[in-house]
Amino acid sequence: MEIGVDRSLCEANAVCVGLAPDVFDLDDDEELVVRPGPVPADEVEHVTDAVKNCPKNALFITG
Repeated sequence: MEIGVDRSLCEANAVCVGLAPDVFDLDDDEELVVRPGPVPADEVEHVTDAVKNCPKNALFITG
């Protein structure tokens, strides 16, 4: 599982950061940063919750 972001929708509300801080973060410019590569097995549930709870539906699961 990997994560995609529709940058045209993302407002960097940080809901995903709160749910899966080992995968999502905000940089110094308040832009969403996603850990590269596949999601670690122990983070899949947290990431799935983050995708479902994104207020702008900007996150999606790939692969």
